Amino acid sequence: MNDILLSPGLVSVSLTPGDVSLAAWRAVYRGAGVKLDPACAARVAESAAAVARILAKGEPVYGINTGFGKLASVRIGDEDLATLQRNIVLSHAAGTGEPSPVPVIRLMMALKLASLAQGASGVRPETVDLLEAMLAKGLTPVVPSQGSVGASGDLAPLSHMAATMIGVGEILFENARLPAVEALSRAGLAPLELGPKEGLALLNGTQFSTANALAGLFEAELLFRSALVTGALSTEAAKGSDTPFDPRIHALRRHRGQIEVADALRGLMAGSAIRASHVENDARVQDPYCLRCQPQVMGAALDVLRQAATTLEIEANGVSDNPLIFPEADEALSGGNFHAEPVAFAADMIALAVCEIGSISERRIAMLVDPALSGLPAFLTPRPGLNSGFMIPQVTAAALVSENKQRAYPASVDSIPTSANQEDHVSMAAHGARRLLSMVENATAVIGIELLAAAQGIEFHAPLASSTSLEAARAVLRAQVPALDNDRHFHPDMEAANRLIRSGALAETAADLLPAIS
Repeated sequence: MNDILLSPGLVSVSLTPGDVSLAAWRAVYRGAGVKLDPACAARVAESAAAVARILAKGEPVYGINTGFGKLASVRIGDEDLATLQRNIVLSHAAGTGEPSPVPVIRLMMALKLASLAQGASGVRPETVDLLEAMLAKGLTPVVPSQGSVGASGDLAPLSHMAATMIGVGEILFENARLPAVEALSRAGLAPLELGPKEGLALLNGTQFSTANALAGLFEAELLFRSALVTGALSTEAAKGSDTPFDPRIHALRRHRGQIEVADALRGLMAGSAIRASHVENDARVQDPYCLRCQPQVMGAALDVLRQAATTLEIEANGVSDNPLIFPEADEALSGGNFHAEPVAFAADMIALAVCEIGSISERRIAMLVDPALSGLPAFLTPRPGLNSGFMIPQVTAAALVSENKQRAYPASVDSIPTSANQEDHVSMAAHGARRLLSMVENATAVIGIELLAAAQGIEFHAPLASSTSLEAARAVLRAQVPALDNDRHFHPDMEAANRLIRSGALAETAADLLPAIS
């Protein structure tokens, strides 16, 4: 099991490999330390001993005493086994692009640690110990973000991590970017000399793709919950009906997410004086889909995010390098667990959900600024004409949604052969997952604009107030951003709204009403 451990001034997560919850991985991503369950040590040692016994048989075994990929038929002599492992790390550290975010790489390291500690990879205890120590001491390898096709493992990114463990490359340590050997020395650690199978075990696997996909999922959780709050605020601002959220409607369709979103929206609007003021005398028969179909759209997004979460939790607890070591039979079996198709599919699902969350939000913004649809002053300004109000923020939201639509194209349907056609079908999971954080950032900006617009719209109904929950959300915003009277520099208002979403402060105002993804 995975306990959140408290020690003086430090929070750490205890990892039991193969049984780590999404909550634990989330904590690591958010900055928690990592402590490996000591019960793993025996399995790791036995796995390393099995590699030695396999080598003693004198038979060719892929990745242990042969070349790699298309060169698997080349036999390597015993005197060159250590060089073989060092060479594969150095030659495969061929990534490019901007360095990956520190929280993502720390999560990647923890995922690799938990995988190696299951005793199926053939690495020695000291290799596991170094990876754990690097996490504990805050040493983060500089890992370029591009270069993996998501099959035969995330070879390039993981090689950059492995290279730092042998003293090559760069490490972020104590707010400085240092040569790896210097950073290790400052932290009281020594570089490894890799043993048989160890280089391949470190650089093979799906941990880079999985870490990026999990990061996208964790940020999408906050986005989703915040978007429910802003959707309810927009419904209030437009004096929309809560009839479409009636539980009887959603019970007939039976989708869990749809039912839970409708429940949340009803709860968020419960007790609203604005809603009560027009129940009897509103001439509109139906609201636009961006209001009326929130349970159907957001509920579907919730279901998809949950499905992706299930896939990623399984993947995070698996072993995905190659070959795999089975000490009980002294066998090294070569397979394809490194193929990241499950991660690619999960990342594509998250991308679709994030895109649609932003898309329906932008439609609500467009509805609010249009007086013909909302019944509010044009562009939500008391003096339209002299002031432009929310005219251009809606344009910005449209631009961001369009960008996300382009990025939401499924990465998993693409493939390009590599390694002289030995690796002839790949998942593209790495960039499919890597796009998620930027997509969430775009959608967060859209939701932030909706928060500003919906709060402004509600204030035109004064002295009538909304529900307790939605007034609490509006109060959190107004503590940072005053209502818009005359035009002013809009960008700081948007940044403040974005911070409320990214920090979870907006969702926290109604936490007990909002469904959880995982």
